[in-house]
Amino acid sequence: MPEAPQTTDAPATSAPAPRPPSNVLAAEAPREPAAPYGRPGKPLAKNPFLLGLTAGMGLLTSLALALALVTSYSVIVLVVVAMFLALGLNPAVESLQRRRLARRGAISIVFGGVILFFVLFGLAIVPPVTQEAASFVGAVPGYIQELLANPTLKELDSDYQILTKLGDYITSGGLAQTVAGGLVGAGAVVFNAFFSGVTLLVLTLYFLGSLPSIKDYLFKLVPNSRRERTRALGDEIISGIGGYVAGNLLISVIAGIVTWVVLGVLGVEYALALALVVAVTDLIPLVGATIGAVLVSGVALLQSGTLGIACAIFFLVYQQVENYLIYPRVMKRSVDVAPAVTVIAALFGGALLGIVGALLAIPVAAAIALIIREVVIPRQARL
Repeated sequence: MPEAPQTTDAPATSAPAPRPPSNVLAAEAPREPAAPYGRPGKPLAKNPFLLGLTAGMGLLTSLALALALVTSYSVIVLVVVAMFLALGLNPAVESLQRRRLARRGAISIVFGGVILFFVLFGLAIVPPVTQEAASFVGAVPGYIQELLANPTLKELDSDYQILTKLGDYITSGGLAQTVAGGLVGAGAVVFNAFFSGVTLLVLTLYFLGSLPSIKDYLFKLVPNSRRERTRALGDEIISGIGGYVAGNLLISVIAGIVTWVVLGVLGVEYALALALVVAVTDLIPLVGATIGAVLVSGVALLQSGTLGIACAIFFLVYQQVENYLIYPRVMKRSVDVAPAVTVIAALFGGALLGIVGALLAIPVAAAIALIIREVVIPRQARL
């Protein structure tokens, strides 16, 4: 039989459906509701009023932040000083830890020594000040009698009625109000100083106890690729700051002990209190030792001219020994800053934050010098 012819089935293609007329589409499409208030305008993204409002809000926010910083200035200073003291006391704590002492025990010993210093300072300063104030109050009637017996004052009183006006001022209650206001102001100053001191001690204890965890947390904020180098630089900076604070405290202690011994040998009254004043003022860079020397020499001069001259000669000689022998030996492993940079940093720090700024300026300058030496200069050398 003859084979039937094979036919190839072509893929079936459906013909496009006929397009309905436009009037039908228009009739079937859902109509948008007509805007009863007209078509909406352009977005306000580039509206000048909105730009001005945004800029104004940004300015107000910046002013509010600046006002908050100014208002909380004293709190910020307390926090910075507490962290500074914690870094300074940390080397002593780590030294005790290396002797197989727990960190809590080491912190207790070091912090107990700090509290003992403040207690001794108060016991040495308060009694002589109280005694001198009581002596002055007891001598006031004698001073008044001497003034009344002075012929010059009598002549001035006859011409200008000075004593009469002074008596009227006293009897009218003006003097009582002034004295009461002064006492209230002095009490407020003493209370604020005591509260600030207690707060500073508490913050220092907190920072000293949690210093390792604070360091670890801050280093975790650095990208992982740079964390190791940042940790090495950070540890070096913290070690330098701690060494500077510890060295400065050691130099002040040496100055206080030497002053106490010399004043005791010379027979100056209140030798311990004056030595503590020298130790505290010696913490201030550049001018602290001079301030302490002037104060102590002035007090000794009031007792005797010979004692004042002897104290001035002693401080003149001791400051040379401290500047050229004690300070370089103590600070040789703490900070590496050129002398000119040290002076400039202390001047800028003192101008910005006073005594606190002068204390912080030198270790901050050392930290900046380390970053420039280890980061900036190598990077510039590779370009």
